[in-house]
Amino acid sequence: MTYDNDAVRAVLDAARAEGRTALTAPEGKRITDAYSIPTPAEGLAETADEAVALADRIGFPVVLKIVSPDILHKTDAGGVRVGLASCAEVRSAFTTIVDNARGYDAKARIQGVQVQQMVPDGGQEVIVGAVTDPTFGKVVAFGLGGVLVEVLKDITFRLAPATEDEALSMLDGIRAAEVLRGVRGGEAVDRAALADLIVRVSRLVADFPEITEVDLNPVFATASGVLAADVRLLIGDPAPRTRRRYSREEILGSMRRLMQPRSVAVVGASNEQGKIGNSVMRNLIDGGFPGEIHPVNPKADDILGRKAYKTVTDVPGEVDVAVFAIPAKFVPAALEEVGRKGIPNAVLIPSGFAETGEHELQDRIVAIAEEHGVRLLGPNIYGYYSTWQDLCATFCTPYDVKGPVALTSQSGGIGMAILGFARTTKTGVSAIVGLGNKSDLDEDDLLTWFGEDDRTQCIAMHLEDLKDGRAFVEAARATVPRKPVVVLKAGRTAAGAKAAGSHTGALAGDDAVYDDILRQAGVIRAPGLGEMLEYARALPVLPAPQGDNVVIITGAGGSGVLLSDAIVDNGLSLMEIPEDLDAAFRRFIPPFGAAGNPVDITGGEPPSTYEATIRLGLADPRIHALVLGYWHTIVTPPMVFAELTARVVEEFRARGIAKPVVASLAGDTEVEEACAYLFERGVVAYPYTTEKPVAVLGAKYRWARSAGLLT
Repeated sequence: MTYDNDAVRAVLDAARAEGRTALTAPEGKRITDAYSIPTPAEGLAETADEAVALADRIGFPVVLKIVSPDILHKTDAGGVRVGLASCAEVRSAFTTIVDNARGYDAKARIQGVQVQQMVPDGGQEVIVGAVTDPTFGKVVAFGLGGVLVEVLKDITFRLAPATEDEALSMLDGIRAAEVLRGVRGGEAVDRAALADLIVRVSRLVADFPEITEVDLNPVFATASGVLAADVRLLIGDPAPRTRRRYSREEILGSMRRLMQPRSVAVVGASNEQGKIGNSVMRNLIDGGFPGEIHPVNPKADDILGRKAYKTVTDVPGEVDVAVFAIPAKFVPAALEEVGRKGIPNAVLIPSGFAETGEHELQDRIVAIAEEHGVRLLGPNIYGYYSTWQDLCATFCTPYDVKGPVALTSQSGGIGMAILGFARTTKTGVSAIVGLGNKSDLDEDDLLTWFGEDDRTQCIAMHLEDLKDGRAFVEAARATVPRKPVVVLKAGRTAAGAKAAGSHTGALAGDDAVYDDILRQAGVIRAPGLGEMLEYARALPVLPAPQGDNVVIITGAGGSGVLLSDAIVDNGLSLMEIPEDLDAAFRRFIPPFGAAGNPVDITGGEPPSTYEATIRLGLADPRIHALVLGYWHTIVTPPMVFAELTARVVEEFRARGIAKPVVASLAGDTEVEEACAYLFERGVVAYPYTTEKPVAVLGAKYRWARSAGLLT
């Protein structure tokens, strides 16, 4: 693709020199021509005679639109007339449009009237646009267009610039994707032309950061091409990048010393129970941290049996982490000492910074840290846990169950919910990290580290915002092919859309962009805290699926129906059972049972029926995942079901046949123990619910597709 960047630069410079934030239609035409974006033939008329001459040259019918840098919404001003089929109609419409515009805004500068070729009837109306998102920067948008665009809100987003493949995925990413393929005898649109248009718009806003919004609406898409009937472009000052970027090697270097320290200093350590500095010291000591622990307190010689130092600069040898447990106002001076000592990481537990309006104080510590090369975790956090290092650097309750899950949270309260869940479910973790104000270290730093950490098999993150959305996407894309990333994004609002100046901007609410971009990065988005924690707990347990065929085996018809609904809700595929497999299942179930899918073995069957059907489901290579529905009976008690299921699954895994198996157990309270038994042995099982096990299986499938394991 070749573009005339000089032509675009000339238009933008002229508009900005006049202090304008919106381009006129003729200016928009020059820009679209420079990027080979197809638009109707048009011209600018300053008089009625010029309008008639232009219309005659372009060919009837035509559209007339007011051209004024002060009138953004032309229709609202009565500044649009369509379907003009004669010279007389054009002359009359010119006068009416100009009069309407002057009545709408007497001070508006009127440059003339745009005479535009009338787009022929037919084709699908779509919208192609771009906005500047505060988190992700330039994003391109595509969806159904026309007058109902903000009612239907069927739109999807990608980072700009977008590739051709990403543009094509946008065509399939809207709810009305089938319309583009042709329905009820209609022709399919030219997908290649439409994708090319998306790519060109995305390239335009990436090349010129001062273009804040683009709105091509409607775009008429037909079998023979695309045509943008209306163009709206808004401009402004490019947002300055203020955050310092670190290389991957720099991030891994500092994070290694943070998460695997050999020496920790506690600034503000205390002998007094109830003090944060005392709690941190006790957790480090009682947790069995094998490295050196250095209390720092100018008023003490000995703290909890350890020699105390007046300042951190007095501590002998190298220190990897300084944990701060002092009031906010004392942090800058102590951080200067940390910098002079050459300590690479400072964990700032204290509150009293930006979260309370003290932005200058937070900016000050960030500047100090950058000057000395210190990475900051926090402030306003509960601390962090690195269980494989026996490190509990927090003032909260200790936790030492080692495992494959890394958990992070922006909120202290959510962090404690994570801790309680982990303890209750015996979830083994590799780390639990608080991020708080994210003055420096944030999710992309942690994701970069956990992506490389062999102890971590799944990463789950609660966040309220991202400081640098593109850095997070980059880290996620590098991590997802190897391990799942689960995100709970709080604040699903569209407040950012209220002041938008275009249809695209109005549709680009905060959550709409987050949702599409996180999916584009391969992240599994959890709808709530419970789901995030369950996904994190369960995903490392399940092997990756090798195909899409899911089979339900159930002892209760009602559970089978609900499990089938959950399969559909989670985007999974119920396998169509071939005749030979159907006959094989029927050999094990009573005549009043039902093969097919679900396979209903009925509730009164003995353990042998459960075992035989589960064995068949695991043995047949055409089946890729099993969903088990158990109904509590005395014939097959819950623990009997759990033990036989776990035994059979383990037997097949030992033979190299590892399929994801999830189970829903309905019954008395004994099913709770049975579920815990199954979970510990690699079968994700939940009592009293048909939704949870299938939701977890759906999350595993979403990750497998993002990781390229399934097409």
